[in-house]
Amino acid sequence: MKALLCKQFGPPETLVLEEVDTPPVGANQVLIDMRAAAVNFPDSLIIEDKYQLKPELPFSPGGELAGVVTAVGDDVTHVRPGDEVIAFTGYGAFAEQVVTRADQVMPKPAGLDHVTASACVMTYGTSYHALVDRAGLSSGESLLVLGASGGVGLAAIEIGKALGAHVIAAASSEAKLAVCREHGADETIDYTQTDLRKALKDMTGGAGVDVVYDPVGGAATEAALRGTGWRGRLLVIGFASGDIPKPPLNLALLKGASIIGVFWGSFVQREPEANADQLKTVFEWIRAGRLRPHIGSIYPLARGGEAIAALANREVSGKLVITPEDG
Repeated sequence: MKALLCKQFGPPETLVLEEVDTPPVGANQVLIDMRAAAVNFPDSLIIEDKYQLKPELPFSPGGELAGVVTAVGDDVTHVRPGDEVIAFTGYGAFAEQVVTRADQVMPKPAGLDHVTASACVMTYGTSYHALVDRAGLSSGESLLVLGASGGVGLAAIEIGKALGAHVIAAASSEAKLAVCREHGADETIDYTQTDLRKALKDMTGGAGVDVVYDPVGGAATEAALRGTGWRGRLLVIGFASGDIPKPPLNLALLKGASIIGVFWGSFVQREPEANADQLKTVFEWIRAGRLRPHIGSIYPLARGGEAIAALANREVSGKLVITPEDG
């Protein structure tokens, strides 16, 4: 089988496509024929040894996929060969065949194609956990989404609207903001052209926003924190800008605000039953049309490095997906 391999830590162009042996299947593992695998920001970090998860070389990046089960270990009972499934793997998904732990595999919801299904778990799982579980976002509250045209950003917009929030989307171009409006954003801010703090003050009548969803980091974090209202909540999702901010903590004190960390991958491992319940709601909302996964582009496996680079450079809107087919 073919796999896109990280054989030395470095940028996406150092990844290589090679023939490798099909991995053996342990007693509590599942072997899956990959039909589609989504690209996520951690993929760009893990190949440069900049992520919390540090697999041994060589390895394939790719944290989530959809496909068909081809073999199961002796202790696996909830799926069987021929089943269509989704898997959250952390890494290893950018290969024609993937072996992963059974507890990382779930049946693919009926009615979802493989490409769409591969792009749901991490973005919607992260955003639902952040907004519902960590922030307790309520109907009638205001939500600011930074980096709003990316995969997790669009998921946050849709989930915010499903919860009854007033959603303000911030992104770096009018084209990206147009995508945000298509996915339900009530108001938009181009933070390359507008003072973010002032815009939030104007949009909220001086009250400030209730919740900030921040997968970007950098200078936008402090501006957004300054734009929160009393008892505001800043959700720390990630640092796509490459800059881990250090906002003045007196801002949190003066506003009675909370700075809340969101590490969905650790939540999945520590609280698997709670995660399963949250994903059940997510898939129900997708089937009902309340959430609409946006696929920006599809790349063949051989060009997976290009897909990771495009995401890392914030050149795209929505999710990028890799498939095993050439073309």
